[in-house]
Amino acid sequence: MQNPARRPGRINEQSGGLHEKELDYEMDMKSWLRPLLAGALAISLTACSGGEGAGTTADVKEPPAGLKEDTTPVTIQYWHAHAEAQIEGLNAQITAFQKKYPHITVEPVYQGGYGDLHKKLQAAVAANDVPDVTNVEVASLPNFAEGGVFADLTPWIERDKVELDDFASGMLKAYAYQGKQYGFPLIVSTSVFIYNKTLLDELGVEPPQTWGEIDAFNAKVAKRDNGKTTRYAFSVPGWDTWYYDPWLINGGGRILSEDGSEAAVQTPESLRYVENFHRWLKEGVIHMGYGKGASDNMRQMFLGGEIAMVQHTSAMLKMYRENAGFEVGVSFLTGDQVRTSNIGGAGIVMMDGIKDDKKREAAWKFIQFMTSAEQNIAWAESVGYLPTRKSAIASEEGQAYFSRWPQYKAVFDHFDNVTPRLQHPAYPEFSEVYKEVIGEMILNGADPVPMMKDAAAKINDILAEHE
Repeated sequence: MQNPARRPGRINEQSGGLHEKELDYEMDMKSWLRPLLAGALAISLTACSGGEGAGTTADVKEPPAGLKEDTTPVTIQYWHAHAEAQIEGLNAQITAFQKKYPHITVEPVYQGGYGDLHKKLQAAVAANDVPDVTNVEVASLPNFAEGGVFADLTPWIERDKVELDDFASGMLKAYAYQGKQYGFPLIVSTSVFIYNKTLLDELGVEPPQTWGEIDAFNAKVAKRDNGKTTRYAFSVPGWDTWYYDPWLINGGGRILSEDGSEAAVQTPESLRYVENFHRWLKEGVIHMGYGKGASDNMRQMFLGGEIAMVQHTSAMLKMYRENAGFEVGVSFLTGDQVRTSNIGGAGIVMMDGIKDDKKREAAWKFIQFMTSAEQNIAWAESVGYLPTRKSAIASEEGQAYFSRWPQYKAVFDHFDNVTPRLQHPAYPEFSEVYKEVIGEMILNGADPVPMMKDAAAKINDILAEHE
């Protein structure tokens, strides 16, 4: 395989060295997934499996006998989207892995952000020349999995008796599809409320935990002078559905019908959240950003005291702690009918097209090591994302981690409430449709209810094309 140039990810000063577009999901997934949606299923399993001979995987039910103890030297390639701030942690992990398995050499290859990485994976599959291990952004796994691109890890999991219950259930389900476990969570975030604790303590209020508490919170925290808002109670990012899908679900709604055959964004239950957003915007008590620069603007307003609480990715906590002139607190998202927040970030998977059984075994060992409980806390802290293993969190190392990052307790008090995004191969495309409704509401003050009903018809057209 041709080696792409190795280079670290770029530093974004505003985001503490992490990929802003990775953390805020501001990339245009629709633009690169549209051709993949059309073409992934046309890729035959023969092409994905690398042809005939040793190492084809189409009919493999379990890892070949004897490979687990084989120490024949082997090199595997790991395609990743780790930004520059994560490279030191990645290199430390690879060094520790190669100390444990000196016969395995791991060649990390940076492939850009998620969008670039996924395009290159698509090209590699088409060329029948794939890496061994790769990152995959969580919302994109169903599309690739349906196309036969990733290997089902179940045979290795069963052989090595991996304790899957040690993972947070939602984080594990996010990398499974149609009964097969394709990967494990690696760099995991979820959206949370990050708030100005100093201010809220002065006002004598706590972050709302239920929808029923939000109006009272808004009344006490928002400030308006001469009809103009000088301090918003809270902000919800409008630029990505990742942030408001949980609101829809927490209100008792659904994105699609239970059988996934048609849109449900227009149902009364599913409209509750957007009706609240529309009312709160008109009242001038909440802020919602949309479009280019919206993320940076929201952050600066929060740090400047113009917003008391922001919904943002947990991966930004380090940035907020380092830049705020006040004490920062974290609260889990408010709930109504249910209380949840969606998983974000990326997992680690094995490509189905690996041609050599020894490479496949090495790839599995690397995946298992990178996501092991023993490495979990050090890895999470080095990259600024969340631990994923319950035993790691309960360990002495985990408790020390919480003493350094007490704000994360709000997340781990609701560990199993962090759930996958909607797992449908067309989700990245049809979610753009109702995101545009949110944009019209934010930018032009439009009533979202009739527009969401029109959006449902467009979503149904996309679903029909996908069948």
